[in-house]
Parts: sequence; C-alpha cells; structure tokens
Amino acid sequence: MQGTEKEKVLECYQRQKDTVYKLAWMYCKKKDRADDIFQEVFYKYLAYQPKFKDPEHEKAWFIRTTINLCKNLLRSKWQKDILQLEEWDGDHAPVQENRDAFAELKEAVLNLPDKYRVPIHLYYYEEYSVREIAALLHKSESTIQTQLQRGREKIRQMIEKGRSE
Repeated sequence: MQGTEKEKVLECYQRQKDTVYKLAWMYCKKKDRADDIFQEVFYKYLAYQPKFKDPEHEKAWFIRTTINLCKNLLRSKWQKDILQLEEWDGDHAPVQENRDAFAELKEAVLNLPDKYRVPIHLYYYEEYSVREIAALLHKSESTIQTQLQRGREKIRQMIEKGRSE
C-alpha cells in the first residue's frame, strides 16, 4: 500500500470507526461480537477498496455493511443458541451527569426489537434523517416514521413500568 493510499485508509478509519462500533454493539449487544463485526467491516473495506462518490455514500456503505454482517451473525444457529444480553462494560459508554437515567434509557433501547432499535439508533445517535434511514434500510419513509414513533412509545412504557416496580 502506497503512502497516500495508507493515509486515505487511515482517514476513512478515523471517520467511520465510532459509527461502525456503536452500530455493531447496538445489534449484537456483546462487546466481543461487536469487536468481531468491527474487524470484519474494516477487513472488507481493505479487501475490496470500494470507491465512494461522497462522504454520505461512504458512511452509508459502512452502515449497510455493518448491519448486514450483524444480521448474518445473529441468524446463525450458534448465535441464536447462545445470545444473551450482557451488561455494558462501560468501555464505550458516553459520559453522562445522570448515569442512572442514562442506564435506564440504554436498557430500554437495547430491549427494543431490531425493527425499532436500529431506526432509533440511526436517527438519534447517527443523526440520519428519516429519508436517509429509509434509503439505508430499504423501507418507505412512512414505515421509518412509524417505527420511530412506536419505538419511542415502547421506550416510554418500559421506563414507566420500571419506575413503578
């Protein structure tokens, strides 16, 4: 790999590493699995050297590749048999003044079904618009809006239920 190519790869890595890791973690819910997906995504990037039209195309490629690899991993019989939600080890937890509220919200988001959790993550954490999420997930904008609305409602219900117990 030439010097300028190596620099371009490192710059791309710096731009995309947080997005890829957070998304892999949101899907897999386990640090070791997220680490594996993270490595596989960047291996694919290095192996295929895709050409991107613009930064949005680059980010979309990384998100789509991460989601596809996560789905493949979670579909496997082995993963279905052993998949369990573990406590977040805090290595990648954002700093929050109110850690209890953050932990409660995080738990609620992680307990959402994928069809709500992924749009919520892309919308609130990656700051994608409804239109962009619809394109990334190959769904209509109205479907994404409905999933966001239902996801928020489910989060609210989970938090209220947790507080009343």
